[in-house]
Amino acid sequence: VSGTAIYYIAWCACLIMVLPFGVKNATEAGETVEPGNEQGAPVAPMLWRKIAATTLLACVVFALIWGQASYKWIGFEDIPFLNQMPGH
Repeated sequence: VSGTAIYYIAWCACLIMVLPFGVKNATEAGETVEPGNEQGAPVAPMLWRKIAATTLLACVVFALIWGQASYKWIGFEDIPFLNQMPGH
């Protein structure tokens, strides 16, 4: 259950990162904006493509998180500035 929650959080974070890529508004696309429509609204948001990219990116991020949690690739002793903190 906790792995699913971590994947969901990673997926949401990746979606926020992927959403702005490739978006063009009507002005940038050279289209006229009809009265009552927002000028900054995306012309073709390509949501299915972004959902697929988000899922692939979230799989990679989750694999890195799972690998770090399971195999302890990087420990606190491996981070140089943490050894110089008081109480260490």
